[in-house]
Amino acid sequence: MASPSAMWIQWGLRLSLVAAVIAVVLRIQQNPLVDLESGDSAVEETYCYQGVRTAALDPEEGVNCFGVKSGKFTRVFRESDDEGHAHTVRPGYVLPGIWDGHGHLLGYGEFLHSADLFGSATFDEIRERVVRYLERDGNEEAGGRDNWARGIGWDQMALGAMPTADMLELDPRLAGRFIMLDRVDVHCTWVSQAILDLLPAGLPDIPGGEIIRNPGMGVFCDNAMDYITALWPKPDAARKKTFLRSAMRELHKVGLVGMHDAGVFPEDIKLYNELSKGGDWWTLRVYAMMECAERNTFCPEDAARIEHKDGLLVVRSVKLFADGALGSWGSAMIEPYSDKPSTSGSLLVNASTLTTLTRQWASLGLQVNIHAIGDLANRYAIDAISAALADRCPDFVPDRLKECQDSHRFRIEHSQIIHPTDQQRIQNLGIIPSIQPTHATSDMAYAERRLGSERTATEAYRMRTFVDMGLPLVLGSDFPVEPPNPWEGLYAAVARKSPRTGGSKGERGWYEEESLGIWQALEGFTGGAARGGFMEGKAGRIGADRWADWIVLDEALDGLQTEELGRVKVRETWVGGQRVYQRRDDDDDDDDDDDDEAVEIEERREEL
Repeated sequence: MASPSAMWIQWGLRLSLVAAVIAVVLRIQQNPLVDLESGDSAVEETYCYQGVRTAALDPEEGVNCFGVKSGKFTRVFRESDDEGHAHTVRPGYVLPGIWDGHGHLLGYGEFLHSADLFGSATFDEIRERVVRYLERDGNEEAGGRDNWARGIGWDQMALGAMPTADMLELDPRLAGRFIMLDRVDVHCTWVSQAILDLLPAGLPDIPGGEIIRNPGMGVFCDNAMDYITALWPKPDAARKKTFLRSAMRELHKVGLVGMHDAGVFPEDIKLYNELSKGGDWWTLRVYAMMECAERNTFCPEDAARIEHKDGLLVVRSVKLFADGALGSWGSAMIEPYSDKPSTSGSLLVNASTLTTLTRQWASLGLQVNIHAIGDLANRYAIDAISAALADRCPDFVPDRLKECQDSHRFRIEHSQIIHPTDQQRIQNLGIIPSIQPTHATSDMAYAERRLGSERTATEAYRMRTFVDMGLPLVLGSDFPVEPPNPWEGLYAAVARKSPRTGGSKGERGWYEEESLGIWQALEGFTGGAARGGFMEGKAGRIGADRWADWIVLDEALDGLQTEELGRVKVRETWVGGQRVYQRRDDDDDDDDDDDDEAVEIEERREEL
């Protein structure tokens, strides 16, 4: 029989163990997205894999291990060089964490809780999808005056006609509902009759926007959308938090560790700042571009300069808009559209105002990022940036403004259709092109019809041209306009084919002379995105003192054929030394996406 002292020792050990388990469970309950396995500690933890590529360009060859301490990499090394230490080699191949250089975080979260209309080919299909959305659990109140039914993804090019409010009334299940459906590019919105009834009669046209009146009322484009959004009952902070959590979870599944949020209103900047500080569920790095509550204005009282020490939120830039989108003939062109000679698109703001705004925002020391798709809009964006650079560096002669740009890093978001003369000006100034490769492959079905063969061949969807000019590309997707999957973007950049339909190995890509090499494309999603957000010493590669962000693939990227790139599936995603996603099904059933789930502590609590 054990002595009383030994029994007390045993009971003490048991109580200590129970206390430790309770402490772990409490930590889990308080921090529901913190992974049990985490390198975010004061002690260095070592991770070895089958292979580690430290950077898209100029990697450190042969390394397969790295150390992590306090959320940062401490070193990278070859396992064989670490004499006297035995390491477990984990399955998989590591790449630096991937960034999306242009997306919309809240918009994507809202899309995940809305009707998905992408790919719909008929109005019947759209109506049915909206009905299914309304019948989904939790949407019982959607479609009412205070909670409009939302959706995104319709395209009149696929539908064969521009939609009208009357088309929604044809289904008795939708009649009388408040419904607001965004076009695929989010530059037009289609609303129901209930919403039209809220507007005054004889609604006038608005500069930089269009109210589609033929074949009937219901669609509002670009600045005319303000009529609708002024009435829209916007989601409250709690709803937005739901959107953000859903978006981050989905983005981690495809390997994204961070994103450039291209247009965040001041009230949402404040929400981001609050939510990203205290809640461990905020696991995505966000580089936010502020947008005034009233588009294309100067609101210095709302200007924010935020940089969290942990890198989860950075705000040091603003977003301006020069024009609309190509699909709705809204891109501002120098010459009329080939398939609609009556219009050259529309500017959302005139050239002089765009220049004034760019100079004003630059005077506050903020990076200015201008949405420009058409060649006229891009020309005016270059003019505005050139003027701002001249202000910022008055002692520089024009030939040296590129040096000034190195410290300001003004960007053109989309950089989609640019006259050859202006392409040269972009090179001379060192302006950063922020490009979404899948825009080219989504638009290729009608782009040449819009632009004509000569304009398409010399101006549109440049990528290789800019790389050959020595310009660092920032690549992204523009989600939710396009899927956020960077592997689809990588495939589109390399193959110049649609990641949805692909093509045979012998089939030429669309204007494939503008395609990128695989590592050039990956650089746009890693190092290029880091530089475009002033984070080149912290993100975009694996190295000492950088954020410990990495992803794990089943196969080495350089061992894949081009046609396989768009189907890559991520095994794990890590942010700051914390695993934020692990693929649930390691048996790789590529046809069953439902087996891919974020590993959340709430789901694994039972395992304790």
